[in-house]
Amino acid sequence: MTVNIGSILWNRAFLSPDLEACTGGGYRLTYAEVNNRANRFSGLLEERGIRRGDRIALLCKNNEHVISAMFGAAKSGVITVLLNWRLQAAELAFILSDCQASLLVYDATFAATVDRLREQVPISHFIRVGGRGIDPDFDACLDSASDAEPVISGGGDDPVILMYTSGTTGKPKGVTLTHNNCFWASIGLMHTIDWSYRYRFLSVAPLFHIGGMAPIFANVHAGCTSVFMPDFDPAAVWKTIAVEKINFLMTVPLMLNYMKMVPGVAEMDLSSLKYIICGGSAVPRSLIESYLEMGIKVQHVYGATEYCGAISFWTHDMDFEKSDSMGKAVFHGAIKIFAPDGKQPLPAGDVGEICLFGPQVFAGYWRNERATREVLGDGFYRTGDLGRMDEQGFVYVVDRLKDMIISGGENIYPAEIEAVINTHPQVAEVAVAGRPDPRWGEIPVAFIVKKPDASLDGREIIDLCKNNLAGFKCVKEVIFTEALPKNSVGKVLKNTLRKQLAQS
Repeated sequence: MTVNIGSILWNRAFLSPDLEACTGGGYRLTYAEVNNRANRFSGLLEERGIRRGDRIALLCKNNEHVISAMFGAAKSGVITVLLNWRLQAAELAFILSDCQASLLVYDATFAATVDRLREQVPISHFIRVGGRGIDPDFDACLDSASDAEPVISGGGDDPVILMYTSGTTGKPKGVTLTHNNCFWASIGLMHTIDWSYRYRFLSVAPLFHIGGMAPIFANVHAGCTSVFMPDFDPAAVWKTIAVEKINFLMTVPLMLNYMKMVPGVAEMDLSSLKYIICGGSAVPRSLIESYLEMGIKVQHVYGATEYCGAISFWTHDMDFEKSDSMGKAVFHGAIKIFAPDGKQPLPAGDVGEICLFGPQVFAGYWRNERATREVLGDGFYRTGDLGRMDEQGFVYVVDRLKDMIISGGENIYPAEIEAVINTHPQVAEVAVAGRPDPRWGEIPVAFIVKKPDASLDGREIIDLCKNNLAGFKCVKEVIFTEALPKNSVGKVLKNTLRKQLAQS
């Protein structure tokens, strides 16, 4: 049987029609109701001539309409592109042009950004969620569409989700996830950690991140309720856990640090909370221990968009002395450590590149065969991370082959920032590296060599970034230098820069 993610929603609605599927600001929807809305969205796409293989884009915060649209599109074989709403219009325009989206669904709060996009991207259809404006309203569109169960179109190895992540070339790459990827990733979650029928999940990690989206597939599969929070507020998180009887949620370490600062947590009824998942960057043992003192278990996940989410978990059922590891591979997944050439697996304890096997491995980068060839081997994905595995199968990430900076759980690629800074006429050379930061994990810092007689100052560079990049990508500091450290073939030695930042 060919798996279609949309049919999984239908199956859950058939089995558990009255079970609460999701709730948020002013709404509570059963699985029967969400499936009905997905059907109507599928019909809406057909009315607008959007067919199997076409792309639609969602510029929305965590809410039920994301789920209705995504599952409705999946039923029709249409590919959903989940847009990072923290990006600037210019960054979004590149993504929308690259994926050639036919329709954009957007929250009314992003109307000003969408108005700028209209001038840059030839999108045929716009649908607004909430507020007032020139575009048709999402709910009104659904009300006028048929709720008949559509004929399922496509599935299996067909693409269903595109998630764009910046690459080392400085341009975003579309990670192509198939119906099979999403199906097996959800199975992996459900069979690796406690993910049970009728559990209530707090969806506060953004849905445009795989850490936010992958749990939604598992929730539908397992019959859980998704409680949506459009924005992270640490006090509101604790209140929602208490009021909505939340059983589990996905976080990043920065979120947990902020949540610890909220007064009065000890007086709240958190008896429903079974555990908190934390990922996006390394989870310090001290953070796990501090939450354990509060009676809360934090188990961490190592994941990748190209693996449709979770790669491995460390849980409290495992050896606590191994809590500095990334745990063990998820069910139906496999991890091997390969020599840097990607051809020879290494024995336990040896450091090499972390490579992933299993049905979760993505189909490739959208319209980017070269980048795909660089990371996909014969049935496996090369993460670009250096690590080792012990004899019990616990994985340890040692370093990154890539120069990625992780700040507050967000992935930042220096090449993208460098491409912006290089547009300044007074910049001769630039290299961006991460400085360790107690609050954010890392912050991006620019090393710049000025052109002769340049009058450039750091404020100009920071403003240039703010005008062209999302806030979390902007450099927080500029260091002017006479020359960048390079090797014998002229490549900038990023490791030298990182060491300089770590010591300063």
